[in-house]
Amino acid sequence: MELRKINDDLSVSPQIQIGDVLKIKDAGFSTIVNNRPDGEEDDQPMWADIEAEAKRVGLKFVNLPVVVVAQTPDVVEQTGRVLSEASEPVLLYCRSGTRCTQIWALTQINKLSKEQILKTALEAGYDLSRFLKDF
Repeated sequence: MELRKINDDLSVSPQIQIGDVLKIKDAGFSTIVNNRPDGEEDDQPMWADIEAEAKRVGLKFVNLPVVVVAQTPDVVEQTGRVLSEASEPVLLYCRSGTRCTQIWALTQINKLSKEQILKTALEAGYDLSRFLKDF
């Protein structure tokens, strides 16, 4: 499991495993958000199995799967709501963490400058310069 901190309230991660869920809770997270559709790769765990483990250990789980090129306004709005309502840090995961970082960036368009968004993402290891070029 590779957690990449975006800010004090949010980290992103490549695909997590069921065995990572308790570690995520122990790291202080309250919510896990899945941005990855089932079936992208044969060996990825099903989101429902991760959700079951999250609920078992007392974490909130939100399933917002996003096809790589389709960060819809609805997903961005729902993600923004999850981030604003969470009482403790949130972990978003997908295949590599890039999709999650892009969705976070879209939630910040009217809150942070483009430069701040790009800098924050880059510090976490994600170059969003091409993604945000039209903003």
